[in-house]
Amino acid sequence: MRVLVIGSGAREHALLLALAQDPGVTALACAPGNAGTAAVAEQRGVDARSPKAVTALARDWGADLVVVGPEIPLVAGVADAVRAAGFPVFGPGADAARIEGSKAFAKDVMAAAGVATAASVIVDNPARLDAALAEFTPPYVVKDDGLAAGKGVVVSPDLEVARAHAMHLLDDGHPVLLEAFLDGPEASLFCLVDGRTVVPLLPAQDFKRVGDDDTGPNTGGMGAYAPLPWAGDDLVDELVARVVQPVADEMAERGVPFSGLLYAGLALTSAGPAVIEFNCRFGDPETQVVLALLRTPLAGLLNAVATGTLAEQPPLEWSDGAAVTVVVAAEGYPGTPRLGDVITGAEGEGVLHAGTRRREDGAVVSAGGRVLSVVGTGADLAEAREEAYRRLGGVRLAGSHHRTDIGLKAQQGEVTIPAR
Repeated sequence: MRVLVIGSGAREHALLLALAQDPGVTALACAPGNAGTAAVAEQRGVDARSPKAVTALARDWGADLVVVGPEIPLVAGVADAVRAAGFPVFGPGADAARIEGSKAFAKDVMAAAGVATAASVIVDNPARLDAALAEFTPPYVVKDDGLAAGKGVVVSPDLEVARAHAMHLLDDGHPVLLEAFLDGPEASLFCLVDGRTVVPLLPAQDFKRVGDDDTGPNTGGMGAYAPLPWAGDDLVDELVARVVQPVADEMAERGVPFSGLLYAGLALTSAGPAVIEFNCRFGDPETQVVLALLRTPLAGLLNAVATGTLAEQPPLEWSDGAAVTVVVAAEGYPGTPRLGDVITGAEGEGVLHAGTRRREDGAVVSAGGRVLSVVGTGADLAEAREEAYRRLGGVRLAGSHHRTDIGLKAQQGEVTIPAR
């Protein structure tokens, strides 16, 4: 099987590494890729947001399966165009991708499916903002209704901070979603979905705030670990039954069946699980830890989703133990990152590339805000953390920063689900 992966981040690097382990894969290509993906796959240039360009590349390269990684191409209809050209595609069409592209659409689907989520109000006019904010109590949750790479969210006890962020979004022409705050630890659950067939992967937890102890602004994600040592054995079954299956069924009922990876971001509250957000693709950085533990050949799974045969697949197999990933970010991130700095140690074991490129002189340099994602595995969370940070110690990037506490509270037994 010749597999073409669309994207350029650490998620795509993780996907390629997993695909390369599948004996059914005969060739791999990544477009546009980065300095790290070049070591495992043929690199091809493409405008990943262009349905026409990606379709032409799939045809030119002779792909047997196209895997669309990022949300922007999916929302833009890239999967629709490639699928219409006769290629099996892992990734939802544009209509189904609205589950991430429009928070208002996602809320409507959840309401119809009876899935718990935070109470919310959409504001599209500054004149209505103050009255809408008055309906909520601190901490205030303010989100961009569209795609914002994880950085369109502000959670603050300060009304003025919340109001300023909302006004900034409205001034840019973006509708604002105001939400009630959800208590309890957060979890990410990836599910392979083929219409009404739902197959869950391991649950993970990611870290959105830029600083240790969850301080500072939100980012696209500064690290993650899997599985969740504090979660009961029945948690995944409960989340599928109460959240993912009803949403998949509702989308099928609406004539927009989901095909691909449906990502539920959840708060495990005292009243039960509640959805924070849905994504229409593998999440980053959780993909790096989930796939590090997957033993079932990945290409066969993704192809089964793309061809509508997921229900025929045997149960997934997983490695014992745990995985941790720590993101190395460029100076200035999550604001404007400094680019072009030389990275050393970027080719070490467990080092996945996100915002990197290779200069003509052969040096690997930073080319984005989240630059690298360093993965460690071990018999338990403590060993996986130790291995991830040991590997990170071999990486050098001037001005870079990373969190030192990824998975630490879980390792110390300090994460619990509130009693119901």
